[in-house]
Amino acid sequence: MIYRITFTCDEGDQNFRRVYEADPEATFLDLHKAILESVGYKDDQITSFFMCNDEWEKGQEVTLVEMGSNFEYDNMTMAETRLSELLEEQGQRMIYIFDPMFERYFFGNLREIKPGTMTGVKCVESTGRPPKQLREDDMQAIVGKDGKGDLDVDDLFGESEFDMDDLDMEGFQDLSFDDGSMF
Repeated sequence: MIYRITFTCDEGDQNFRRVYEADPEATFLDLHKAILESVGYKDDQITSFFMCNDEWEKGQEVTLVEMGSNFEYDNMTMAETRLSELLEEQGQRMIYIFDPMFERYFFGNLREIKPGTMTGVKCVESTGRPPKQLREDDMQAIVGKDGKGDLDVDDLFGESEFDMDDLDMEGFQDLSFDDGSMF
């Protein structure tokens, strides 16, 4: 069997589309690498795949690195999870988060399961330009307008010194911590 998986994006070039053919025994890491190669992104982000329902609501996550466990879903990593473990029927949806800081993603769809054999994952169709991996305007806000990464913490959170006289005590006068009830 060969999986034919299509990814699109709702930002930037509306013609953006990538189609991959994959061996069902390939891993999500193989798919991740094929995506990065086909769009020209660096492999320096903690990306994830999420299996989705018909309304694109997130379900099972497949992470690049081992993450803390979620009580609702198993902890699955890209390197250890085969595509066939989660992609079972034509039309299944998933998202690929390529910019985790701002949760930007590609919409994926298992378009076809066809007869044949192959190894790995290969991009077989490339249309349009992908969005930039990281949004420059957002990154400038994080690292500073000069791009040197010297954004002052005070710019984000205000002055670092705290003055007790600035605290509005109204509403706090009835609180008493003397009885030890907090602990």
